[in-house]
Amino acid sequence: MRERKDSMNIHEYQARDLLRRFELPVPPHAVATTPDEVVAAAREFGLPVVVKAQVHAGGRGKAGGVQLARDIDAARRHADAILGMTINDLDVRRVMVAPGVEIAREIYVGVTLDRNAARPVLMLSAAGGIDIEEVARETPEKILRTHLHPWRGLPAYEARRLAFRVFPDNPRAALGLARICVRLADAFDALDATLAEINPLVLTRAGELLAIDAKINLDDNALPRHPDLEALRDLDAEDVRERQARAKGLSYIHLDGDVACLVNGAGLAMATMDLIQHYGGRPANFLDIGGSSNPEKVTTALEIIQSDPNVRVILFNIFGGITRCDDVAHGLLTALDTSPPRVPIVVRLIGTNEARARELLQGASLETAVGMDEVVQKAIAAGRRTGSPR
Repeated sequence: MRERKDSMNIHEYQARDLLRRFELPVPPHAVATTPDEVVAAAREFGLPVVVKAQVHAGGRGKAGGVQLARDIDAARRHADAILGMTINDLDVRRVMVAPGVEIAREIYVGVTLDRNAARPVLMLSAAGGIDIEEVARETPEKILRTHLHPWRGLPAYEARRLAFRVFPDNPRAALGLARICVRLADAFDALDATLAEINPLVLTRAGELLAIDAKINLDDNALPRHPDLEALRDLDAEDVRERQARAKGLSYIHLDGDVACLVNGAGLAMATMDLIQHYGGRPANFLDIGGSSNPEKVTTALEIIQSDPNVRVILFNIFGGITRCDDVAHGLLTALDTSPPRVPIVVRLIGTNEARARELLQGASLETAVGMDEVVQKAIAAGRRTGSPR
């Protein structure tokens, strides 16, 4: 499933460790950072083994980051090739080594949030091992779905009903699949996840169900309740700007546009980004400074935004409720003194102390606006005047 930007990604080997806590059938694995460690793991598990790149990116197999080694020389060769390769602009610093298995069937099973229903949903499909979004788009009838109850979770009888549709002629496999579905739903709930996925869950030739691939995304907002999960964060795999923003208490997500946004409140930020798209621009980021009236946050936010070389213009859109417009103005002026902007700035400050904010900003090298449409259109026009990103 597609990754959500408000989730913390973890590596596959970490997801496997978490699923094992919930008694899901996860085979053993080892994590290696050198070819010698890969060879040692291969000798421990016995051949063949699978060597898999550990990066927060999809398409590892297509990029050559997943390889089967049938002998020790192949294990070393694959380790040499994968360690240090780049997948989706991410460097591979570690690999996971796991025993190879003889696969008879591949199943997809996952739990994620259905925002339309405002409930978690279990998805189950006999078309496992491939891009589930492609299956959903081209053959949606191949995906079985059921919503989880808010406090009962996934009832065992409902899991069995779906599992027997996947294995109508194999009661043993169907009952095993039902247990896996219930445990995966339990894991999703207990971990405060936004996604818990096994793709594929395989039925081996010996009739055993094994979770040979695992993916878990964790809700950023719930991490204070899970310090052990927060410790799984791979800082090297994260955008540097997002890491700096989180350390300063800012909600920042880097995007691929050129109109930078500095807004207070997630709803207003989303509306601002929608308007940018509506008027033909592309947002460079989501940045919510929150309800604080701390000028230092504004200064930090501007520094983070300006470190993005693709930004052509900076759009301030502040509604002063808890946040005071004059404090935002003070922060903006401090930032301009400390680090003169390399791109135009367009500002809308409406609400608490807005008149005082306008007084403070008189004479500053920036444009102002009153309405939402006005500030967005002015920002897009200013960005286009600057030419190509610097």
